[in-house]
Amino acid sequence: MEKKAPGKAVWITGLPGSGKSAVSEALRKRIDGLVVLRMDDLRKIATPNPTYSEAERDVLYRSLCYAALLVSSLGHDVAVDATGNLRRWRELARGLIPRYAEVYLKCPLEVCAEREMKRGEAWGAPRDIYKKAKEGWPVPGINAPYEEPLNPELVIDTERTGVEEAAELVEEILREK
Repeated sequence: MEKKAPGKAVWITGLPGSGKSAVSEALRKRIDGLVVLRMDDLRKIATPNPTYSEAERDVLYRSLCYAALLVSSLGHDVAVDATGNLRRWRELARGLIPRYAEVYLKCPLEVCAEREMKRGEAWGAPRDIYKKAKEGWPVPGINAPYEEPLNPELVIDTERTGVEEAAELVEEILREK
C-alpha cells in the first residue's frame, strides 16, 4: 500500500476579531476535505472553565500543534484557526509540520473590537472579549502580548480585504506548499 503524502497546514493568526474564523470557514468551503482546527473548540473541551493563564495557554497551543501535525501526517490539509499570540507556538508548529505556512490577518485593534462586538456566537468564539479585557481578562493586543509574525508566508490586511478574497489568497498558499 502506498503511503499518503503529508497534508499541508496553514496557521491563520491575528488578533481576536481579525477574521480568522471567517476566513477559515470560507477556506473550508473552497477546499474539499480541509480540516479546520479551532482553538475555541479545543478550549471548550480541554478547559471548560478557562483561566487563560500562560500555563493553560501553553498546554492548549502545544496540543493544537500536535493535532495539526497528526492530521496533516495522515494526508489531510489543515487550517489552524487560533490567535497564537506568542511566536513560540507558531514556531513550534513550523518546526513540527513539514508542509507548513503562516498567514497573518493584520487588522487595527479598533476594527477587531468592533467586529467582535457584532459577531454573536459565530464559530463558538467567546463573547465580549474586549469588554472582558477592561475587567482584567488577559486579551491579546490589550493586556496580553500579541507577537506579530516575523516572516509569515502571507499577510492580509482584513480591514481592506474581504473574507472570500482572503480565503482565495490562503488557498493559493496551500497549493504552493
